[in-house]
Amino acid sequence: MISLLDIQAAAKRIAGHVRRTPTMFAAPVKEPITAAALWLKLEHLQISGSFKARGAMNAALSLSPEERSRGLVTASGGNHGLALAYAAWRTGVPVTVFLPTSAPMSKETGLMAWGATVVRAGAVWDDANEAALVHARQTLRRYVHPFDAPAVIAGQGTQVLEILADAPQVDTLVVAIGGGGLVSGVALAAKALKPSLRVIGVEPLGAPTLYESVRAGHLITLDKITTAANTLAPRRSSQINFDIIRDCVADIVLVSDADMRAAARWLWREFHIGAELSGAASVAAIMSRAIPLDTTHTVCAIVCGAGTDGIE
Repeated sequence: MISLLDIQAAAKRIAGHVRRTPTMFAAPVKEPITAAALWLKLEHLQISGSFKARGAMNAALSLSPEERSRGLVTASGGNHGLALAYAAWRTGVPVTVFLPTSAPMSKETGLMAWGATVVRAGAVWDDANEAALVHARQTLRRYVHPFDAPAVIAGQGTQVLEILADAPQVDTLVVAIGGGGLVSGVALAAKALKPSLRVIGVEPLGAPTLYESVRAGHLITLDKITTAANTLAPRRSSQINFDIIRDCVADIVLVSDADMRAAARWLWREFHIGAELSGAASVAAIMSRAIPLDTTHTVCAIVCGAGTDGIE
């Protein structure tokens, strides 16, 4: 399993390759959304536009130069692909990213700007992932999973080191869940560094993959995806993420697309933060009162990705 030592090693490995993003106290505001003291971890300012750069960079640098030189392959709703494209550009190796047809054209354009080869395959991430795995086997390139990989999970957990250095009084972390790599890394780091720190995961109503899995007591595969937040929309997670979430995450709550859009617009009005729908999910959970909070709480919401789909 992944330990705090792995997360600390990842932080050293990726230092200088990714940004140390700000942890901002969210005040003063015109429209308060909670009685709790609210902090925002601004991962939308991360290189490539999301927290994913941490895990992708750690995964790439954990490979031997010979492994990297053969090239990298992944499947993504957009953000992991952008992060791996950045890591490949940074280390000077080729990368192919498989996108589902549901991924917006802005993600494809961004991938090409980093020099990635882009292939569209299937309607949702799971379909694109099958195609990516086949391609990796045929070409002998190294496949980098967006969430089912210890190096990726350890990389995502590095932001907790920064959050607790900036705001050690935080007692609740609110984290969006796609496949589960982010919340897994965050929860492992939080449990190791501050056992009393409560981690709450957030999924869309239209893609409650891990919410339903935890309720069932085992991994489930969703029949369909109905959310527009495509980077939070795999039909199935993985065993490593499920096990960590079951053991280390206090609760998972659900938000609607309308909740995420309202949160993205609030972030823009109050702070001029351009968060995609997925990036606003953590704030949506607070704003919609899905998480009980009062004046005794100090909460930090991770704004995990940049974009304009929430405010257009």
